[in-house]
Amino acid sequence: MIDFLNAIVALSNFVLIPAISYGSQLALGALGVTLIYGILRFSNFAHGDTMAFGAMATILFTWWLQGLGVSLGPLPTALLALPIGIAITALFLLGTDRLVYQFYRRQKAAPVILVIVSMGVMFVMNGVVRFIIGVDDQRFADGERFIISARDFREMTGLAEGLALRTSTVITVITAVLVVALLFWFLNKTRTGKSMRAFSDNEDLALLSGINPERVVAITWIIVAALATVAGVLYGLDKSFKPFTYFQLLLPIFAAAIVGGLGSPIGAIAGGFVIAFSEVTVTYAFRKVLGYLMPESLQPDGLVQLLSTDYKFAVSFAILIIVLLIRPTGLFRGKAV
Repeated sequence: MIDFLNAIVALSNFVLIPAISYGSQLALGALGVTLIYGILRFSNFAHGDTMAFGAMATILFTWWLQGLGVSLGPLPTALLALPIGIAITALFLLGTDRLVYQFYRRQKAAPVILVIVSMGVMFVMNGVVRFIIGVDDQRFADGERFIISARDFREMTGLAEGLALRTSTVITVITAVLVVALLFWFLNKTRTGKSMRAFSDNEDLALLSGINPERVVAITWIIVAALATVAGVLYGLDKSFKPFTYFQLLLPIFAAAIVGGLGSPIGAIAGGFVIAFSEVTVTYAFRKVLGYLMPESLQPDGLVQLLSTDYKFAVSFAILIIVLLIRPTGLFRGKAV
């Protein structure tokens, strides 16, 4: 029984908890992608760098607050700077839309043109972020690092394995739940949210109903800025901030959105956790867990690892290809908000 509990703790420590945290971050990122696709009708390849821009703005204000001696005690000061980061990112996206995307919308450009344009915006945003904050890892987390450490857990339970529960993990999960609940309430209960859904379902009918398309577009970009900034900051608190990392996150985020059903908010959330659990599970070495569960004579000599962590993003790509071949519309049929 003790060995079984140790195996559960080890699995939770290295698979379940990291996958839940990572899945929450991917779900928030995929929600931004699916909103853009569902309402503005194109795949926004600049979303990863939007997350980087929002995280960068939040980091700069976090450092400023830390310099003034302002803190939240055991919680990261970044939570205080987060609203400012969201506001700056929203202004940046609204300005980008006014300078770039609006022209192509008025020209009734094909979605593939907007995709190519978003790639150009992606490179510009990436360059801006690198120029302002640099290319190295930036750590901005303060406060308590652990809610419970592995040593404390072992002392409390007497188990050989220790469960470490990080503050950033709990903040990620709680924040993701609150943000998703608020988004669904907004889309389903408010007049503006219903206008956005109507615009997504049938743009021409929505225009005949008196819905202002430019207002819908502006609100969409503001919501996307909030989702991207929150996702970027949570990822940075959980790992560290490095601009190029967010560019790499674009693949698992798009994979999550497509696997769940591009254009479906519920699908984006489900896809985020499917991708996260797949990546973490396939790249985890199960030798320790199996060592607790199997007799000593049958315990494996190798790592029992399907793929190295270097191939983590290859898992996302493989799942994306399989879903596109078998069920192109995703787990939840997309193309509607």
